[in-house]
Amino acid sequence: MLSRRIQPMLWLSMAISVPFATNARAQDTAPDPLITTTGIAVTTRSTFEHQRRPEILRMFEENVYGETPSTHLPLHIVSVTKDETALRGMAIRKQINVSIGEQGKIVMHILLYRPKSASRPVPVIVGLNFAGNQTINPDPGIAFSPVWVPDKDIVTGPIANERAPHKRVMPDERSRGAAAAQWQVEMLVKRGYGLATMYAGDVDPDFDGALGLGVRPLFFRDNQRLPEAETWGAIGAWAWAMSRIVDVLADEQGIDPQGFIAFGFSRFGKAALWASAQDTRFAVTLSNESGQAGATLSRNGKGESIDHMMLAFPYWFSPNYQHYLGRIAQMPVDGDLLLSLIAPRALYIGSAIADPFSDPEGEFLAARSVSRVYALYGLKGVDQAEMPGLSQSIGDRVAYHVRPGGHDVTAYDWQQYLNFADRQLSKFPSR
Repeated sequence: MLSRRIQPMLWLSMAISVPFATNARAQDTAPDPLITTTGIAVTTRSTFEHQRRPEILRMFEENVYGETPSTHLPLHIVSVTKDETALRGMAIRKQINVSIGEQGKIVMHILLYRPKSASRPVPVIVGLNFAGNQTINPDPGIAFSPVWVPDKDIVTGPIANERAPHKRVMPDERSRGAAAAQWQVEMLVKRGYGLATMYAGDVDPDFDGALGLGVRPLFFRDNQRLPEAETWGAIGAWAWAMSRIVDVLADEQGIDPQGFIAFGFSRFGKAALWASAQDTRFAVTLSNESGQAGATLSRNGKGESIDHMMLAFPYWFSPNYQHYLGRIAQMPVDGDLLLSLIAPRALYIGSAIADPFSDPEGEFLAARSVSRVYALYGLKGVDQAEMPGLSQSIGDRVAYHVRPGGHDVTAYDWQQYLNFADRQLSKFPSR
C-alpha cells in the first residue's frame, strides 16, 4: 500500500509595464539560518531542529512556495511494463503509470532504470524532466505520453513559451534522446545508480494559466475556484510529485530505500530542494543551477532578479510571494535558509560560470553560509572564503563546484554528483 510519509530563464520577449526593481545588495537585513525570528542565536542541534527549522519551513510555506496540502490522495498503479534487456542489456527498464485521486484523470508516467548486474539494492536518483520521458535517452523502448507545447496556431508574435497558449500533443520520434546529454543514463547505470524520472507536466503543466490542468485543484475545498494566499504553486506541486515517486518505489525490489537522491536542474532544481526540505527520505540532494528562489542568495544582488521571476513565472509560487515585488530586502527568507532545511543530509550545489542568471557566486555564498548549520551536527561543509577555480569540487557533507559553460547539465556535473553520492551513501550502515 502506498503511503504519503512526507516529513517535517528566460527573459520575457515582450514589454512588461511594471518596472523591475534592481537586485540591490541587502546583506545588512539578510535573515540568518542560525538566528531565530525573535533574535535568539542558535548554537545547538536541538535548538535548530525544534525551533529554528520549523519556523524556517513555515516561512517558506507562507511566503514563497505555498503550503503543501496534508490531504492524502490515493495513488493507483494503472499499468507496468518491464524490460530486462534495456540499454543493450545493461539495465532493467520499468515503466509505471500511476493515477492520482479517485477520478484517475491525472496520470504520472514514471520511467525507472536500474543496473541489471547489481548484486544488492541500488540508490535511485529521482528527478523531473522538461519535455517527456523519451527525451532522456534514445532507447526505443521508452513509451510516449502526451506533453504540453505552445500552440503555434494561436501564437503569432514573439512571446516567452511560459506565457503562450498551450496544447497537449503526442511527441514524435525526433524527440527521442533530445536531452540525453543532460541525463547521462548509461553513466549513472554503469556507476551503480538507478534513475527515476517523469515529465513534470503530468502533474502540473509549466506555463501560466495552467492551474486547472494539473494536480493542484484536486486539493481545493468544495466550491473553491481560485488559489488562496498560501496556496502552493507549480514548484510545490513538482516537489510533491517527487515524493510521490518515492512512495511508488520505496518497496520496489532492487532499490535501496535509504538511497533516494533528489536531483533537479534549473526550475526543477528549486523543486528538488523544496522536495528534500520537506521529505527526509531523500538522503542526498543535487541542485544544478537552481538560481533565484533556489540555492542562490537573492540578496547577493546578482543574477536573475526576484522581481523578474515574480512577473515572468508567477505560477511557480504562492500568491503571497508577490508581496515582495520590489521589496527584496523585506523577504524573511533566502537561499541559505532553504538549504538549511536539508541539514544534516548530504547536499551538492553545481554552478556554471557562464550562467549569470543562476548567480554562481550567490550559490557558493549560500553553500558556505549553510555549512554553519551542518557544523552543529559535527559535519564539514564548504569553509573556504573564496570561490573555487573552475572545475574544482570543494566541501564535504555540503559540496560545491563551478564549471565552464552555461545553463546546462553536463557529464562533468554528473561525475561530481556521483562521486559525492558514492562518498555520502557509503556512510550508511546498510551499504
